[in-house]
Amino acid sequence: MVSGMTQTAAPAVTVLTDAQSWDLLSSVKLGRLGTSLGGQPEIFPVNFTTDRSSILFRTAEGTKLLGAVMNNRVAFEADEHTSAGGWSVVVKGTAHVLSSQADLEAAEADSLRPWVPTVKQRYVRITVDHISGRRFLFGAEPEPGISTYSTD
Repeated sequence: MVSGMTQTAAPAVTVLTDAQSWDLLSSVKLGRLGTSLGGQPEIFPVNFTTDRSSILFRTAEGTKLLGAVMNNRVAFEADEHTSAGGWSVVVKGTAHVLSSQADLEAAEADSLRPWVPTVKQRYVRITVDHISGRRFLFGAEPEPGISTYSTD
């Protein structure tokens, strides 16, 4: 290697496009809702669907619903990994409980069912303001001076 040049390894972290992020988000069914309630951060696992511009989940009366109503600015994260690598997609947006007959009928048509045998009669839609994603390759820490980050 020529003195002063930086060797580049395969990117360990790749920043994903919005389209790539939506593709990955749409490929899984379990994510995490992040909100704040009473000044305290809360995070809840939820099963969900997406239509590439919003996220839909069902919930029962309780903390999750209260958090979405009281502080409608939310974060949402989903990820997946293997022994070789993984990805993570983070969404920021506004949550609202569906109440109009048309919205409820559309949500019912989505066939989103609870994973656990509990009654979840409320639908919450997150309107997405921002989506970002990263893909990761796992491995040993590189030597100093080797770039492992890509925005491709």
